[in-house]
Amino acid sequence: MSSTLFRCQRCNQPLKLRAVQEGPLETQQHARPSPRARTWSSPLPDCGEARTSSSPLPDWGESSQESASSTFSLLGELTAQRTLNTIQNVVLENSENLSGQKDVDHPLCVDCMDGLLEELDAQLTLDEADTEKYRRFVERESLVSEEEREAMNVELLAELRSLEQEEARLAQELKDIDGQNARIKAELRAAQAESRELEQQEEEDLKEYAALKMEELELTDELSSVENRLADAQKQLSRLRKTDIFNMTFTILDEGPLGIINNFRLGRLPGIQVEWGEINAAWGQTALLLFSLSKLAGLQFQRYQLVPCGDHSYIKSLTGDGVLLLFSDGSHRVFHNNKFDRGMKAFLDCLQQLVEEAEKKGLFLPYRINVKRGVLEDTRGTGECCSIRTHLNSEEEWAKALKFMLTNLKLILAWASSRDCFKIEPVWSHFK
Repeated sequence: MSSTLFRCQRCNQPLKLRAVQEGPLETQQHARPSPRARTWSSPLPDCGEARTSSSPLPDWGESSQESASSTFSLLGELTAQRTLNTIQNVVLENSENLSGQKDVDHPLCVDCMDGLLEELDAQLTLDEADTEKYRRFVERESLVSEEEREAMNVELLAELRSLEQEEARLAQELKDIDGQNARIKAELRAAQAESRELEQQEEEDLKEYAALKMEELELTDELSSVENRLADAQKQLSRLRKTDIFNMTFTILDEGPLGIINNFRLGRLPGIQVEWGEINAAWGQTALLLFSLSKLAGLQFQRYQLVPCGDHSYIKSLTGDGVLLLFSDGSHRVFHNNKFDRGMKAFLDCLQQLVEEAEKKGLFLPYRINVKRGVLEDTRGTGECCSIRTHLNSEEEWAKALKFMLTNLKLILAWASSRDCFKIEPVWSHFK
C-alpha cells in the first residue's frame, strides 16, 4: 500500500489515510462504497502542500491504534495491486465526474462531511415541500371542469386587458412624469445657475457692505473727532465771548500819584522822575487804546487822524496844522505852543468826540474835558482844573491832568466791555 498525504477540500486540514479491508471481488463489483462509509481522519498540523511519496507516512506522534481509529476511505482502494473492482470503480467515478452527475468534493474530514450531509438533508426537505405543492396544484387543476376553466380564462383575459390599460395609463403617466421631470431638471439647472449668480452677488454685496461698514466706522470716528473739536471750539468761543479783549490788552491803574497804562507811567513828578522813553511808550499805548475804541465804535474823528506807532505815535491834522507829536525828549519846555503840547491837546479833542458819543447812551464821566483850554475839570470832587500842556505848567498839575485823562479812558473801556452783560443797546455798530 502506498502512502499519500491529503487535505480536506473545505477546511484545508491534512488527512491521514487508512486502507479499508477489501471484500470479495464479486461483492466489490456490485457494491459501491457509501459516502457515510468513508472515514476521514481528524485535522492534523499543517505539513505543507499535499504530496505523494513512496516513503512511509511520517509518524504524527500517535499509536497504531489511534491511527486506526482516525482514518478515512477514498473512492477506490489504496492497494498496490490493480484489481478489476478498483478499475471499475475508478471508471464509474470518472464517468460521473465528467458527466456532471456529482461534484468532486473529496476528500473531506468527518466534521465537513457531517456539515455537508446536513446541508443536503435541508435541501432535500425544501425540494420535497416544493414537490408536494406542485402535486397538490396538479390535483386541484384536475378537479376543475372545462366550463370553469373557460370562465376563469375569460375573467383572467378581462383582468389582463384591464391591467394592460392600466399599464398603458401608467406608461403615459410615466412619460408625462418624464417630461415634467425633464422640465423640472431644466428649471432646477436654471435655478442653480441663478443661485450661483445670487451667491456671487451676495459675496460682492458682502464685500461692498464690509467696505461701506469700514467707511462708516471711519466717518463715525471722524464725526466724533469733529464733534469733539466743535465742542472744544464752542467752549473756547464761549470763553472768548466772556473775555474782553480790551481788558486783557489794556490795563489802566489810577490809584497812585501817576496814571499807569500797561505798566508804563504817564507823567512825572519832582520826586518821581520818569524817563521820557517810558512816557512816550505810555502815550503810544493810550493812542492805540483810543484808536481801537474809535474803530470799534465806527467813529471817524473830525479835524484829526490818530496814528499809533508805539513810543513815536503822532496825530495828523486834517486842517493843515501838519503832524502833531505824542512823544518828546524833554526839550520842549522853552517853546511856547510846541508840537508836543499841541499833540496832547489834539488828543483831548479826539477823546472828547468819543465821550460825546458815549454820553448819548447814558455814560457820564467824572472829568469834563475843555478842548479849547486843554484842561480837565473834576466835576464830582473839588472842581479842580488841570492843564494837559507842559508850557507854563508844573509837573504836578500836568501829571494830574494825564491821570484824569486815563481815568476817563478806564471808565469808557469798562463801560464798553460790560454793555453786553447789562444788555444795553449797542452804541456803535462795531461793538458786536
